[in-house]
Amino acid sequence: MSVIEKAQPMSAGEPAKALWISTVAFTLCFAVWTIFAIIGIRIKQELGLNEAEFGLLVGTPVLTGSLVRIVLGIWTGRYGGRLVYTLTMLAAALATFLLSYAHTYTQMLIAGLGVGLAGGSFAVGVAYISPFFPAEKQGTALGIFGAGNVGAAVTKFAAPFVLLAWGWQAVAEIWAVGLALMAIVFWFTTTDDPAFRLRRERGVASKSLAQEFAPLQNIQVWRFSLYYFFAFGGFVALALWLPRYLVGVYGFNLETAGMIAAAYSIPGSIFRAFGGMLSDKKGARSVMYAMFAVSAVATLILSLPATAITPVIFIVVIFVLGFFMSLGKAAVYKHIPAYYPESVGAVGGIVGMMGGLGGFILPIAFGLLKDMTGLWSSCFLLLFAIVAISLIWMHLSVKQLSRQGHSAPVAAT
Repeated sequence: MSVIEKAQPMSAGEPAKALWISTVAFTLCFAVWTIFAIIGIRIKQELGLNEAEFGLLVGTPVLTGSLVRIVLGIWTGRYGGRLVYTLTMLAAALATFLLSYAHTYTQMLIAGLGVGLAGGSFAVGVAYISPFFPAEKQGTALGIFGAGNVGAAVTKFAAPFVLLAWGWQAVAEIWAVGLALMAIVFWFTTTDDPAFRLRRERGVASKSLAQEFAPLQNIQVWRFSLYYFFAFGGFVALALWLPRYLVGVYGFNLETAGMIAAAYSIPGSIFRAFGGMLSDKKGARSVMYAMFAVSAVATLILSLPATAITPVIFIVVIFVLGFFMSLGKAAVYKHIPAYYPESVGAVGGIVGMMGGLGGFILPIAFGLLKDMTGLWSSCFLLLFAIVAISLIWMHLSVKQLSRQGHSAPVAAT
């Protein structure tokens, strides 16, 4: 019996309200999480940072936002998503506001640690939203919520205008105030999720840490993590890497390259909701097979010497790749409440953490491969290897389950 069926009846509009308000909140969180993508350029100029220092500055929020996801996911299960989500937004808003008063590189790195909390909100939102919906609708719901990734494009489009008008400090302050106001709106317009209400009504004690982390002993969780490392981490890495790639390979100016990267980010985020709907209707596993098959072909094409691919072909193929990665992002998270309904916070946290780490590690790996091989297209060869390993591992696991006579949850098949 699902949480929906066990808990006291909800009002007709309660799930929809929780979903849409959470999605708006996550959009603002993601906009804050990626703020250094714009203001970091001006900070680099002001402080005279080298490339390594600049990379660390931009990557710090991504890294901390990824690592904190598992903790926030567990706290959501213990204290409820409404409280944890609100406090996470307030803490991230405070750190972002204080960033505007940072003058040294060290101070900015410390502030970046707090800014990274905004990225951890994803794990909170997944654990908070899931109990509001029955299994057959969770893919769609989580896909809509995940479309909040579009917040990165909000920052890329809006922040440059604010920066040019009032300076990078104004960007930090305005984004911080917006997130703080969203936290207040969220607290006063949402309710606790059904799972948390049920535990509170029955006086159920919180799980011990050993119980919380028990599912992480299952190799399946780490397989899901690899999928998300590619689907989300690879998507974020390409969004960050595309401007440099287009400038370096095709000689685009920075403005044009930045607009293409932003255009890549927007549909790639919005189509995540479509991926959730497909996962509900066709099964998450079918969507995953499609994502890996198309991604393997696309990354193999893009692995050819860059001079062999025209700019038009490159842009078409990279957009196709981004579209299917977005479908895959939703499909991965469709699996989690289907297989681990009692541990969505912990499992969703670790999977989200690995995806976020992909967004941090892969751009560094892309740069190292370029330096080692001299080939711009080497980054796509790395992505192809990750896709191939993921596809083979998934297929072998499915075959093993079939031989053992085990059936996957209906929602994930």
